Amino acid sequence: MKVLLVGANGQVGHALLRALPALGEVVATTRNGVLGNGTTCEALDLGELDTIAPLIERMRPDVVVNAAAYTAVDRAEDDAAQALRINAHAPARIAAACAVLGVALLHYSTDYVFDGRATRPYREDDPTAPLGVYGESKLAGERAIAGSGARHLILRTAWVYGLHGSNFLRTMLRLGAERDELRVVADQRGCPTPAWLIADASAAILRRGIAESGVRHLVARGETTWHGFAEAIFDEAMASGRIARRPVVQPIATADYPTPAARPAYSVLDTARLRDDYALDLPEWRAALADTLGAARAALG
Repeated sequence: MKVLLVGANGQVGHALLRALPALGEVVATTRNGVLGNGTTCEALDLGELDTIAPLIERMRPDVVVNAAAYTAVDRAEDDAAQALRINAHAPARIAAACAVLGVALLHYSTDYVFDGRATRPYREDDPTAPLGVYGESKLAGERAIAGSGARHLILRTAWVYGLHGSNFLRTMLRLGAERDELRVVADQRGCPTPAWLIADASAAILRRGIAESGVRHLVARGETTWHGFAEAIFDEAMASGRIARRPVVQPIATADYPTPAARPAYSVLDTARLRDDYALDLPEWRAALADTLGAARAALG
């Protein structure tokens, strides 16, 4: 299998660089044509829309994995045109090129397509209602792919973290080393999901082949709050020897931590369809966190 990986320097892309080579040849792209370790690769800036189809035509992959996205949720409120360009127009171009060439497309989306008013985990067919520009742009990308005619799978995920890139885990570890006390939101609920889990599940899915075009949900099992996640991070970081002391984590309300973009209060996603389609045994979020910070992981499939 020949895989074209778009966005190899992001936190999910970085994890995919480890997981995908088991499938065959991986051609990586980054915006500047350089990987994080300094190795050169193909250059692809999704803001340059007219360069997308020619690259896919030249590479002729079996599948495109699009791990690139505009993910600055708050900045998107004042940068809607660029968010839409990267998250909707570029995926539309990728999907159109895939449709012409008969190439499969694996794409990632977000819990931010929902408004967070649910009281049970969101299923794939639940009504979408983004609260801000970021969610709107990602939903527009989903719809463009769905209407392209390309064989595709869109994986919605949430609360993504890891030891690479900018994310909640790394922020907590940094702030915890600097401060004796932290204040963290305790009235938003979701599913912390490590980048390695997304990458391993993606590889397992591609190994089996996309069963049916559409949207599926991919997150770790269970749910918690940002405050609960922070507490668990420091528990596991202490246990694994990553930190020498544990800060106090005070729970606060969303209203006490205002941001330009509204966040869904409830972002828990139902993964039953994905697990059934691809025989995936997804780990519980706390166990996945422990694996991220410590022990070796078991293969997903």
